[in-house]
Amino acid sequence: MKLKDAWYATPGPENARQAAMLAAKGFCMGVADIIPGVSGGTIAFITNIYDQLMDAIRSFGAEALGRLIRLDASGFVARVHLRFLLPLLAGLLLALAGMARIMHTLLTDYPVQVWALFFGLIAASILVVGRRVGRLTWRTALAGILGAAGSYLLVGMIPVSTPETPLFLFFCGALAICAMILPGISGAYILLLLGKYEYMTGALKAPFSDGNPLIILVFACGALLGLMSFSRILHWFLTRHHAIAVSLLTGFMAGAMRKVWPWKEVLESRLVGAREIVIREQNVLPGTLDGGFWFAVALILVGFLLVLVLERLSGSEAS
Repeated sequence: MKLKDAWYATPGPENARQAAMLAAKGFCMGVADIIPGVSGGTIAFITNIYDQLMDAIRSFGAEALGRLIRLDASGFVARVHLRFLLPLLAGLLLALAGMARIMHTLLTDYPVQVWALFFGLIAASILVVGRRVGRLTWRTALAGILGAAGSYLLVGMIPVSTPETPLFLFFCGALAICAMILPGISGAYILLLLGKYEYMTGALKAPFSDGNPLIILVFACGALLGLMSFSRILHWFLTRHHAIAVSLLTGFMAGAMRKVWPWKEVLESRLVGAREIVIREQNVLPGTLDGGFWFAVALILVGFLLVLVLERLSGSEAS
């Protein structure tokens, strides 16, 4: 098989417009993954590319690896879903590289407004994903309750101080990437809990500084292993027990609403370098119903409507 024929044998965008749309979805996933408490998996779910993403990740299996080792380029390209992944990853990496500093500034200077927008996004996502559960049974209801309770407790945990050994960084990469592909569970927040969010974002901001290339490589290897293994478990669960799995994921998102409530009171923080990191906070009611409050409410509505528009556009594109 020729390389060009192998390329078009796999799923992916058929034209430049579809490729640009896929890259835009990847960009939105990347922005979401930067924010502790928001999941790129949620964006993939509401834009109707979640199943394709899982299939693309699973395409990198033993057969693909064997073809790569034998230098069978055409066979490798025909096996893996590069035509889908490359535009998606281009958008995602662009967001991670270009938006990390911007999002940090926005969260520092305009925290209520940023969290309000994401509160609306996740609220609508719960509605969109929840509709895919189908008929409500005691099993799906229990799965949703357990997912919400687990996520609620998880996002309330206090970040801990942890070692910086290669083995632990490998573990952090594997665990964070699993969270990133789960709707409702934020990989960035998992890193925050493991005490490595600031450490890894610092390494990514200066990737060629002393020691940082090794840090990024070890973390990436852990992420790769976690991605390859967990995607298969998740695919099996979604295939065999679809309604229960979707209900569980919906519960995850509902519980994560605790993290993205816009109005917070900082209870404990610490300085890491020149930056203040919040260790413990609690949700509070807005102090006054002033212009800032109504602007935050407007942003919640914008986020909510944006998800509904994205779902409508993705549905039209799929049809």
